[in-house]
Amino acid sequence: MATIQIGKDGFTIWVTGMSGSGKSTLAAQLGQRIRAVGRAVEVLDSDDLEKHNLSVGLDASKEDRQADVRRLGYIARLLSRNGVVTIVAATSPHRESRDQNRKEIGRFVEVFADAPVETLIARDSRGNYKKALSGELQNFVGITAPYEPPHNPEISVKTHSEKVDASVQQILQVLLDLGYLKPAEVSVMIGQKARRRPIDRKRRSRPARAIRTVAKRVQVKPVRKAHRAAKSSARRAKR
Repeated sequence: MATIQIGKDGFTIWVTGMSGSGKSTLAAQLGQRIRAVGRAVEVLDSDDLEKHNLSVGLDASKEDRQADVRRLGYIARLLSRNGVVTIVAATSPHRESRDQNRKEIGRFVEVFADAPVETLIARDSRGNYKKALSGELQNFVGITAPYEPPHNPEISVKTHSEKVDASVQQILQVLLDLGYLKPAEVSVMIGQKARRRPIDRKRRSRPARAIRTVAKRVQVKPVRKAHRAAKSSARRAKR
């Protein structure tokens, strides 16, 4: 069994994605496997925490959603700095609040549970997506309120096309590559020998991606194409 070193073994895995993308399932499976090798683990699922009034006094506004994510981040930071592997499963739709938590926690791994809206609608047993699309449900993330995908997460998993076990193994490999888990630990978790792969630790920014909503999509037009279109219009005007 591994010996926990306060402030060294702890880190936060932040699983973000739209409703129905599989965040809770991934978090539960990760927690079970990491706990099995002797690590102290806590899973903070935003859906469960709402039942215990962690989000009391907050509504669906952007400001209150960010406040909710800050509360989760604060708890995750306290746990992580005391040697606990903390796994957060939360929609956390705004990049700003997720990035702020990354800055404050430090040992932070962002996992993007990625799935197309069509799959999420098909999975939705409560019918919330259909209600939002019909206008019956307001401020529903991804439909009538924006979801901002991560620009550069440590890992994205395609939960619509991958089995849960495959996604979990990919995440464990990244945790090994980053040095948060040891090869012997991951070998036990996946049932075969695991090796650390060399990685580029420099986080490079990527071009802005569309903010996901069905009601209104925000696209970023490439500058070069806009420039060529302007020159073409100018030539036609001279003829």
